[in-house]
Amino acid sequence: MAGNTVTRADLAEAVFREVGLSRNESARLVESVLKLVMDGLAGGDSVKISSFGSFSVRMKGQRIGRNPKTGEEVPILPRKVLVFRASHVLKDRINRVLSPRAGATSTEAVPGGPPAT
Repeated sequence: MAGNTVTRADLAEAVFREVGLSRNESARLVESVLKLVMDGLAGGDSVKISSFGSFSVRMKGQRIGRNPKTGEEVPILPRKVLVFRASHVLKDRINRVLSPRAGATSTEAVPGGPPAT
């Protein structure tokens, strides 16, 4: 998977390599799964993917915003927003990858982390 974005083509290629379906079948499978997720969310359902996270639609109420250029108050209309909540498995995996090297003590400086005390 090239770059920083995982595309539908990347997912289909991964299914092709891992499962052994044809490229066309792999692409159809990925499209089918994504359609199920989109249809569920559009219908107001939550979508939970074990060990990954859950997607849900939340209603945001009307509020007053401010135009950053003019400072003028502008009403922001009510709308639905998509919310993703990562599972603990995913959070742990991300934190394990980003954690300081094994054996580092709390007094050692970690690149990009807070200064050592």
